[in-house]
Amino acid sequence: EPYPLRLVPLLPQFLQRRRAKSDFPLRAMERLGLDRPAYFFAMDLGIQDPGGALPRDIGNSAYRTTDAQLRTMAAAGESVGLLVWRDGRWSLTDNGKSALADLRQATAEYYASLSPIGAAELERLAGVLDTALAAVASSPDPQTREHTPRAARYRWTEPSSAMARLDAAIYGLWQVRDDCHMQAWRDAGLTGPALDVLTRVWRTEAATEDELMEKIGTQRPDDVRAAAQQLRADGLLTEGPALGLTPKGAATRERIETETDRYFFAPWPESVGAQADWVTERLTALNAALD
Repeated sequence: EPYPLRLVPLLPQFLQRRRAKSDFPLRAMERLGLDRPAYFFAMDLGIQDPGGALPRDIGNSAYRTTDAQLRTMAAAGESVGLLVWRDGRWSLTDNGKSALADLRQATAEYYASLSPIGAAELERLAGVLDTALAAVASSPDPQTREHTPRAARYRWTEPSSAMARLDAAIYGLWQVRDDCHMQAWRDAGLTGPALDVLTRVWRTEAATEDELMEKIGTQRPDDVRAAAQQLRADGLLTEGPALGLTPKGAATRERIETETDRYFFAPWPESVGAQADWVTERLTALNAALD
């Protein structure tokens, strides 16, 4: 294979595990009376425009047809004084900024305490992936960058440890990959909601439209049904009540994945590509240690 594809699933795996054993978020949630989605909705405003976040700036808005889930989470944060809705934007209050600073400090201390692999290896891993991020974040493609700017805001200060630097690099790479993926499905002539439906059928997550509507909480049921109908009209989904991809649909979805990989990996410097096997092996070990 031309690109180190085994590395791709390791990136979200790292992001899922990196803070899993830190108890600070749980204690903060208990103190504030918030559940996890509402707490991190507020904290994630720290990676948005300092002037405030429009609903379309948050999460993967290209795939949504409703902001109902966002507004539910935001209302909980507003109720405890962490954020405010003003002029069509959500912003952190002074209390929210203080809570974010506490989380950042606790996370920095937690990362500094970790030794999931050897210190020299951790430094090298962070440096290699940082180099990859710098290259792909500044490449001409993808032309539309909706998520990449979050990487710079996430690195709000110089990382204070190798683990923090690795976290910033992997977080940034995943934001860039999101943009690469969006470029790939736009190249294929799809919309975000239709791509979401196509992908879930590709992954066999649902056997019928009714099951699919239950799984996709970011779209209104009528929008899910309309997307499925459009995909059938385009020859990508099979006819009938059972959901399935046509040969054209399967080829289209596979091509989107291939193009995502091309946009993502092609800009990586040769010096990084030459270490891809080592990076994959060491990140696998690191993720296992975090589990």
